[in-house]
Amino acid sequence: MDIEEKIEAYYSKTQKFKSGIAQLREITLKTELVETLKWGSPVYTINNKNVLGILAFKNYFGLWFFNGVFLSDPKGVLVNAQEGKTKSMRHWKFKSELDIDEVVVLSYIEEAIANQKKGLEIKPSQKTKIVIPKLLKDVLLENPGLNEQFNTLAPYKQRDYCEYIAEAKQQKTKESRLEKIIPMISKGKGLNDKYK
Repeated sequence: MDIEEKIEAYYSKTQKFKSGIAQLREITLKTELVETLKWGSPVYTINNKNVLGILAFKNYFGLWFFNGVFLSDPKGVLVNAQEGKTKSMRHWKFKSELDIDEVVVLSYIEEAIANQKKGLEIKPSQKTKIVIPKLLKDVLLENPGLNEQFNTLAPYKQRDYCEYIAEAKQQKTKESRLEKIIPMISKGKGLNDKYK
């Protein structure tokens, strides 16, 4: 199945908000955006840069503006994707296709396109220094081979392991996570390699 067929399958799938996402698609296709598929959902791009996505969930559907933080949002409809984590993405959620005002939706999309053409985007910030949790540090000090293997990992892989241990609330969880990652580190694998 090619991309176009997958997109058509997405929009023709029987679901609660089928007509709502179809309406958003119709509005979006009136612009110069190019329709493609990323992460299993329709994404609309300009110059190969993501501008927006159209998604449906159990209780709502909507537009995902990848750099929505730069939109003026005169109607006050945009919400942060994940408060405290997401820096630029903003969502516009709809409960019904009756909530869709084509003129307003089109104005938001056109502004998003203009912002992308201007190159407005938030650059990823540099991560702070890696802090190795005491539990992991002790194991690395006791095992020079494991320590050497850990130090050959890319900094982001080291950070993933450190955060994985540090984010656990209970000591028991920290210890079980440590047991899980020791074999992975010794094989030179990152925590999330299986997802790549």
